[in-house]
Amino acid sequence: MDDFVIQSPTVSDYFLRTYQLAPSILSADFSRLGEHIRQVMDAGVRVIHVDVMDGHFVPNITIGPVVVSGIAQQVHEAGGILDVHLMIENPERYVDDFARAGSDWICIHAEAATHLNMTLSQIRAAGCKAGVSLNPATPLVTLQEVTKDIDFALMMTVNPGFSGQQFIASVLPKIKRARQLLPPEVAIEVDGGVAPDTIEAVLDSGANLLVAGSAVFGAPDPAQAAQGLMASMARRGAG
Repeated sequence: MDDFVIQSPTVSDYFLRTYQLAPSILSADFSRLGEHIRQVMDAGVRVIHVDVMDGHFVPNITIGPVVVSGIAQQVHEAGGILDVHLMIENPERYVDDFARAGSDWICIHAEAATHLNMTLSQIRAAGCKAGVSLNPATPLVTLQEVTKDIDFALMMTVNPGFSGQQFIASVLPKIKRARQLLPPEVAIEVDGGVAPDTIEAVLDSGANLLVAGSAVFGAPDPAQAAQGLMASMARRGAG
């Protein structure tokens, strides 16, 4: 376990318990990835979201542990967190690889994990915070049996697989119910379609971690776009 390079538990806990914008590098220009990460972190971002897709659980293939390893030092030296979202089948096969690469938080899909609580235990044993993600049509009751096994729950407000999709507003009541179901120390993250015109509704739902992909890295100035979203959070007393 000595080769696992992660952020300190104190730092990780702080970001889970506060309101944070988590730009997704899925929408970044990979020829300028380090530059784009630097831009948003210089603007105040402290959580970088990494969408990992396998072409099986979702209809797209993205990145693996090598990319996480490549950006981990940059993110950690800036005082940030690597939030890794595994949209993959059989996630237990890859948890340790992503932990070794420098992940701080690892989230798996309930729909893709055969033995959910076992894999969540594996994530925590690797020194990372453990999360479970639910697709828009997956019932909230799926979380009921693992509320003590997770550090955060990720609610998809698009169907996973591609960035730039339209926000599914019908998920908002489920997010509100999740906030009632989960212990107060368990964070709620929202991923999909978070943008200036949806951020208020997402905050109203009770979420405190907001993933934004194309709204940040698809903008002409990613730093300015990130600052705009964070300003909306701050106006709500969420900064």
